[in-house]
Amino acid sequence: MSNVVVVGAQWGDEGKGKIVDLLTEYADVVVRFQGGNNAGHTLVVGGEKTVLHLIPAGILHPGKACVIGNGVVLDPEVLLLEIDRLKEKGFLSDDGQLVVSLDAHVIMPWHKAIDQAREKAMGEGRIGTTGRGIGPTYEDKVARRGLRVRDLLDEERLHRKVKDRLALARDELSRLGASPDLDEPAILKRAAQQGRRIARYAADVSLWLHGAMKAGRSLLFEGAQGTLLDVDHGTYPFVTSSNTVAGNAAVGSGLGPRAIDYVLGISKAYSTRVGSGPYPTELRDETGDRLRKVGNEFGATTGRPRRTGWLDALALRFAARVNGLDGLALTKLDVLTGFETVRIAVAYRVDGKVLTEMPGDPELLERAEPLYEDLPGWSEKVEGLRTWDDLPPRARTYVRRVEELCGVKVVGLSVGADRGETILVENPFRR
Repeated sequence: MSNVVVVGAQWGDEGKGKIVDLLTEYADVVVRFQGGNNAGHTLVVGGEKTVLHLIPAGILHPGKACVIGNGVVLDPEVLLLEIDRLKEKGFLSDDGQLVVSLDAHVIMPWHKAIDQAREKAMGEGRIGTTGRGIGPTYEDKVARRGLRVRDLLDEERLHRKVKDRLALARDELSRLGASPDLDEPAILKRAAQQGRRIARYAADVSLWLHGAMKAGRSLLFEGAQGTLLDVDHGTYPFVTSSNTVAGNAAVGSGLGPRAIDYVLGISKAYSTRVGSGPYPTELRDETGDRLRKVGNEFGATTGRPRRTGWLDALALRFAARVNGLDGLALTKLDVLTGFETVRIAVAYRVDGKVLTEMPGDPELLERAEPLYEDLPGWSEKVEGLRTWDDLPPRARTYVRRVEELCGVKVVGLSVGADRGETILVENPFRR
C-alpha cells in the first residue's frame, strides 16, 4: 500500500486533474482535501472533454472510490449538477463510489452574494476572486458560525442556523451597497432538498478512510489550486482561502501525517497565473500570446484568459521546499515545441540585488525582474511519444535542467491533452 499526494507547484491550473486521472489506475481511493468549486480539472478521455469542479478526477474510473474531505467547502448545487452530468455520461452508476464528508462546510447563497459585493466594492484593488463564495465560507468556518453538510440533513438545525446567519449577512450586504434581499423560506427549502439528495453520499470521512487504509487500500490525495495560492505560503493577499500545500492533505481528510508516503508536484513546462498578484516571469508580448493560444490558457471554471510566462525555477524550488516534493510532473511540454529558444528564470533582480530564492515579501516580488537562462528549443512534435528516449534531445536537456534547478526528479511528462499522452518515467505507487 502507498498513499500519494498530488499538489500544484505553481499558481494553479497546472494540469493536476490529468495526472490524478492517470494515477487513479494505481490507487483504490481518490481524496479531494481542500478548496471548492473555484477550481476546475479538465480531463480529455478518448477525445471527450469532462470538466470537474468538486468531485475528484478519479470518478471517470469504474470501481474507484472518490472522497470529498472535510477541508473542502461544498456548493451543494454544483455538486448535484456534477453528479447528474456524470450519470448522464454513464459514470457514477454506483452511488457507493462517492463519499462526502459530513464535516465539509457548505457554501450558501449569502456567501456568493457577499463575495461578489466585496469584489465590486474593492474596485481596482480587487483580488480577482471567482465570486463563488469560497472565501466567505472559509471565514464562517474559522469564525465558528458555518454550516456543514451534516446541518443540511437535520431540518430543525438547518432552520436555526440559517436564521441566525442571515441577519449578519443582510447587514454586511447593506454596508457594501448591495441588495440584502435573501429569501429565507426559499433558501431553507432548497437547502433541505439538497440535503436529502446528498444524504446517500454523506459519511464520517476520517473513519471511512482509516478503514480503507486498514484494509490495505491505496489513497491518492488530490489538491486544488497551487502552492503559490496557499493562504499561508502563497503571494498573500492574492491567494485562495485554504491551504493548498501537501501538509493539508492530512488535515483536510482527517488522517495523520504518517498516512502520506509520497508527494508529487505538478508544474507546467512554462507558467501561468489567473487573477491579480505578483508574477515575475509574466510575458505581455507576442510570446505570451502564443503560449496562451497554443496552450489554450483559459480558466476551466471562469473562462478567463490566463496570464502566461516562462518557467520560474525559484518558484519551483519554493514549492519543493514547502510541500516536501518527492517528484515532479511537467505538463504541456508540447506547447513549447517550435520555440527557437526556451527560457527559465534562475534569479531575480530586486532593488539592485540579485536573489536566487523566492522572497517571502510579495511587494518585493512585484518589483522582481527575472534573470533568465536560455536553452535551445526544439521543432520536433512530441505528441504521441510514449517513452523518455523518444523525446527530442533538446526537450530532454530542458527537462534535465529543470530537475537541476529545482532539486526534484521529473517523474512524469504530459505531451498532449488526452489521457494517453503522458510519459510516466517513475510511478509513485510502484517505487
